[in-house]
Amino acid sequence: MRIELADIQDAAKRLEGVAVRTPLIENPTLNAIAGGRVLLKAECLQSTGSFKIRGAYNTLSRLSADAAERGVVAFSSGNHAQGVARAGQLLNIDTHIVMPADAPASKRENTARLGGNIVDYDRYSEDREAIARALAAERQAVIVPSFDHPDIIAGQGTAGLEIAEQAAAIGTEPTQAVICCGGGGLSAGCAIAMQSLLPGVRLYTSEPAAYDDTAQSLAAGRRMAVDTSVPSICDALLTPSPGELTFDILKGRVTAGLVVDESEVRAAMRFAFRELKLVIEPGGAVALAAVLSGKLETAGEVTAVMLSGGNVDSALFSEIQAEPN
Repeated sequence: MRIELADIQDAAKRLEGVAVRTPLIENPTLNAIAGGRVLLKAECLQSTGSFKIRGAYNTLSRLSADAAERGVVAFSSGNHAQGVARAGQLLNIDTHIVMPADAPASKRENTARLGGNIVDYDRYSEDREAIARALAAERQAVIVPSFDHPDIIAGQGTAGLEIAEQAAAIGTEPTQAVICCGGGGLSAGCAIAMQSLLPGVRLYTSEPAAYDDTAQSLAAGRRMAVDTSVPSICDALLTPSPGELTFDILKGRVTAGLVVDESEVRAAMRFAFRELKLVIEPGGAVALAAVLSGKLETAGEVTAVMLSGGNVDSALFSEIQAEPN
């Protein structure tokens, strides 16, 4: 199950012409606030609106002809759902997605538009993984996990590979990076890619308060779980605990787990729209929130920041933008 830089580089080749090579953005106002250089990886501009197409396509493109014929099942609050649906559309593979009934309407609509067959569940009373397993058994389909799978991790790691390459192209090298973290697939893949190409770079995860399972796990040295009944606007990051494979990677590579509250997330979303002209969803803004709130020391550093997604309902986005700064 070991994942190496070569696996991520192979995934990058598979993703050519499928995933967008999203820009690495620098902003003078943000640099002034940080007291150093901040390089923003704008995965909110990715195909399907988040980084998830990277891992989904890498995984589905490796299925045998027989497995592809039987189709796949995934479970997701929306971003992985859209990634799997789009990969299935591109590869002509049938996709069934177990999604919470209260997932953002935009994510549900986009998943259906991309050809995903949505199976509803109640996130507070039902087990999405059990539903997915039963559906997969019924259809003899392959389950595509949202984070704890080597091909998913390698695919997500291509975002970190691009950060290292794009930073080199502008003559700089990040000294640290902060990555939005749910189950840890993006963080784990980026950790492997970036630390392979940027020896000495310090890596941090960022999570919303109440869903800081990775931060707790890193501090404890073992996988910890949180209560998933707590409501949060960061729907993309509401995992009970880090994955077994992802945590095994992260525990030896991440300096610390950072935690931000919802007021800090909302402020980061307003900053991104006002100063960067970018729409970022709550879960996609937690890394930027860690920088803006001072949870990460950035003075004199070159900090790479992941903006992992931009799929947010218009009503919530408008409400947040209307709040005072």
